[in-house]
Amino acid sequence: MSIAIVLSGTFEYRASSGGALMTPGSLLLGNAGQGFECVHAHGAGDRCIAFRFSPELFEQLGMDGSTPRGSASSRFRAPRLPPLKASAPLVAQAALGVAAPAAASESWEELAYRIAATTLAVSSGERFHPGRPPASALARIADSVRRIERDPGAAWTLKQLAHEAALSPFHYLRTFKRVTGVTPHQFILRARLRAAALHVAADEARIIDAAGATGFEDLSNFNHAFRAEFGVAPRNYRGIARR
Repeated sequence: MSIAIVLSGTFEYRASSGGALMTPGSLLLGNAGQGFECVHAHGAGDRCIAFRFSPELFEQLGMDGSTPRGSASSRFRAPRLPPLKASAPLVAQAALGVAAPAAASESWEELAYRIAATTLAVSSGERFHPGRPPASALARIADSVRRIERDPGAAWTLKQLAHEAALSPFHYLRTFKRVTGVTPHQFILRARLRAAALHVAADEARIIDAAGATGFEDLSNFNHAFRAEFGVAPRNYRGIARR
């Protein structure tokens, strides 16, 4: 069983469970014995952290209550989890482990177990609508995602992003959600929060400076969003990482 955290870039992932555009913050899911391919048609330079687990471990996690009651099996039914609140702390911790290993608050082994349990629990209830979007839609949204990734703190607006993708705002919103699994607002917010988490944990920048550098104009709003995403205030997050 495979779970790969996408840290940067975009690429298409195709497997027997379906196909999806992988974006930063999403999780690539692979079942044991399942064929797959990754297609880099929309740009190069993606970076992932891949974890591999035995099927027996996933069966044990299911028996331990990591899947909802009534779940059919411990196999993934979807090819991807989009950037979600449930997985955001794990993605941030993995990114921190790569960018600033000395600041990481847990071992890779511990993180791997948490990723396996969380992913299995969330994916068992995640609805996936099969059907590959048109190639033109994938290309436009992939380009849009890469623009956001290069500067998540920019003052992005739906109208601006839609104009750059040559789509109406409504069509862009619907297409972005279909392709990435989340709305543009959700994607931008989580991209900013991941960047802020690295700033907070990996250097000595003031919290207000980390907030401003990642696109948050109001410190109270930043603190509220950070706590909602990661479960602790920014200053406490830094303390946990340092310990």
